[in-house]
Amino acid sequence: MQIIPIHIEKEITPDDDLSELISNSTNIEDGDILVVAQKIISKQEGRLVQLSTITPSLLSEGISSQYKKDPRITELILSESKRIVRMKNGLIIVETNHGFICANAGIDESNVVDGFATLLPLNSDKSAELIRSKILNVTGKQTAVIISDTFGRPFRMGQTNCAIGVSGLNPILDYSGTVDSFNRVLRVTAIAIADELSAAAELVMEKTKKCPVCIIRNYSYDSTKKSVDELIRPENEDLFK
Repeated sequence: MQIIPIHIEKEITPDDDLSELISNSTNIEDGDILVVAQKIISKQEGRLVQLSTITPSLLSEGISSQYKKDPRITELILSESKRIVRMKNGLIIVETNHGFICANAGIDESNVVDGFATLLPLNSDKSAELIRSKILNVTGKQTAVIISDTFGRPFRMGQTNCAIGVSGLNPILDYSGTVDSFNRVLRVTAIAIADELSAAAELVMEKTKKCPVCIIRNYSYDSTKKSVDELIRPENEDLFK
């Protein structure tokens, strides 16, 4: 298996065609998996907010004064969330409108001009499908696309890249019903391969190398049409909600 970085030097704007930028920057082969950083998707889709245009609510002002946050950022967090899961040490952990559990609803002020912040894409599955279908039209190559973002993890230090959108790839590899090396039937083993591929991609993408896309090549995957929602544990099965 290979992980091949794709460097894109230009600052992404809504006028850019990401599929064209990617296909012009590298040779794409059938079966490649493209892992694309959420930040450039958000920039291309216009999910960039000028903070001076945000008027914080009284709730945002109150939370911000307690947790030493910019009330405009807090207002964005609340608007992008279904509920607050926990607030502590300056962090606001929420369930986003997409169903992801993450800090600050994925709102980020890094790698953007001062006074602006990026929001998560409205529908990263659609974003991934648009890139995949355009690349197919331009190159004739069948690929899969993963949109990734960096999330923290309960009970473990550090952050990892996780999938927030997929196209052309089943994000779960389910071993249920197969047998192990001792001929025992596996019952509950399901591997979140979209998250694992996203984490592997981060090893070459990093945060400061202008490498917002990479190709994972020679990994065999199930191309069944699925959604990133497959990775969200149902509430009735979640022991921590």
